[in-house]
Amino acid sequence: MAPLLLQLAVLGAALAAAVVVLISIVAFTTATKMPALHRHEEEKFFLNAKGQKETLPSIWDSPTKQLSVVVPSYNEEKRLPVMMDEALSYLEKRQKRDPAFTYEVIVVDDGSKDQTSKVAFKYCQKYGSDKVRVITLVKNRGKGGAIRMGIFSSRGEKILMADADGATKFPDVEKLEKGLNDLQPWPNQMAIACGSRAHLEKESIAQRSYFRTLLMYGFHFLVWFLCVKGIRDTQCGFKLFTREAASRTFSSLHVERWAFDVELLYIAQFFKIPIAEIAVNWTEIEGSKLVPFWSWLQMGKDLLFIRLRYLTGAWRLEQTRKMN
Repeated sequence: MAPLLLQLAVLGAALAAAVVVLISIVAFTTATKMPALHRHEEEKFFLNAKGQKETLPSIWDSPTKQLSVVVPSYNEEKRLPVMMDEALSYLEKRQKRDPAFTYEVIVVDDGSKDQTSKVAFKYCQKYGSDKVRVITLVKNRGKGGAIRMGIFSSRGEKILMADADGATKFPDVEKLEKGLNDLQPWPNQMAIACGSRAHLEKESIAQRSYFRTLLMYGFHFLVWFLCVKGIRDTQCGFKLFTREAASRTFSSLHVERWAFDVELLYIAQFFKIPIAEIAVNWTEIEGSKLVPFWSWLQMGKDLLFIRLRYLTGAWRLEQTRKMN
């Protein structure tokens, strides 16, 4: 009996090793060597309040605003106005209190099939194209790809990514700013402050099914085990970057869909960019585009492939490079 159990254990270990090798080969051979930084001709311009084309700036230009807000939007014609009203109300009041404060909001329409661009453009007409700009992508790139396009067209010393659903209360940007400042001195002017919902975890567990709770813990474990240490909530869509940190991390980003946040923080930790995790107010908004089981499964696969592609050398982290 003992020899049989030993043989089964050896066979099991051999099969597991073969599976790991096979997955590693698939991850390596299917990897895109470097992120696609191409911008279509139509994506090099934005429409000003009069409907005239103007050339977009570049992340590699000197900043001319204190804060850029990048809002990735895919089929968000219904949820976007609530977020924009809150954000612009806060930003305008802050500017009245402090006339030296300057900002811009960049809405990136990620190839929407509804009227997202049209809805966003109304804010450009109301507030002016110096404060609100709309970038309409030719085709859907994914949330990470949309944010990158907005960041590469921003003018801010600090750059905030914020979800179009308005789940995070916008004034919490001040908490992130404080968290960012507390990290000083910034190495090479790079630092990141991540909004976090980890403090709400107990409450959310009470409202979730056991299955979704299991999926959540499984995802957290994979993030910690494979990619990012020390950050409890990698997926909150409310993150603040110094201009230099945004340039460095997004220039190296490969994953453009749901797991992009994890790779982004993996890159940041590789470059030793200091990261603060800051508790923010957050409310679940109806209309999420995540399908719980399949989205978690896809993200789990992405996490494994992120790790394997860096381990096998299919992906390498290099110095920042400019977009065409």
